[in-house]
Amino acid sequence: MNDVAISLVDSLTEAFPDAGISSVVGFGEATVTVAADCLLEVSRVLRDKHGYEQLIDLFGVDFLGYGATEWKTDEASSTGFSRGVEPVTAGRFTFDDAPEPEFADNRFAVEYLLLSVANNRRLRVRVYCPDTSMPIVPSVIEIWNAANWYEREAFDLFGIMFSGHPDLRRLLTDYGFIGHPFRKDFPQIGNVEMRYDPETRRVIYQPVSIEPRVLVPKVRRETGSDTATTTGGDDA
Repeated sequence: MNDVAISLVDSLTEAFPDAGISSVVGFGEATVTVAADCLLEVSRVLRDKHGYEQLIDLFGVDFLGYGATEWKTDEASSTGFSRGVEPVTAGRFTFDDAPEPEFADNRFAVEYLLLSVANNRRLRVRVYCPDTSMPIVPSVIEIWNAANWYEREAFDLFGIMFSGHPDLRRLLTDYGFIGHPFRKDFPQIGNVEMRYDPETRRVIYQPVSIEPRVLVPKVRRETGSDTATTTGGDDA
């Protein structure tokens, strides 16, 4: 961790001993994790004392199934249905026997990308939503006005609520949309489909009629000194 990040974390930890502040540096960028109930106080200090006057971006994160994979192409066999046909992560299929998602603690988080123009420094702030069933964090609009649409986007795509937001409603999907499409347990084929009904002369919603498909990706295998690349189908 560089000296600037260490100094910042020490300052925040001293000012907010109960904020659960922790930090990590990766790829040249510092990430500071803050408890949700201390977010506003810490954000004000970051803006007013440390010069992070600009919010570059804000987005939600769903850590459901973090680290799990169905496409182990380096270890897969060349026959049978071993690669991705049997779902092990939620959201890929709508089969009745698909695995139920495991709702672990700290499933949802909100991340804030901050910029200090005066000091030419960037900072990532991460806040975990305390309640997985109803993820809520405070709105930072009063600190950074640019958060308005970003928070609406995170609400629309992840279902994360922002308390204190003056107009929290969907931004990218329509008003009749069901669910939040960026959640890991949202089916990739969706829940409903929309079509024009010539009899009623209007657009209607109906259960999705798309059949789930399994597209097996390419598999790379080391053969001697050469790298063999094979493509798979239903029998690969």
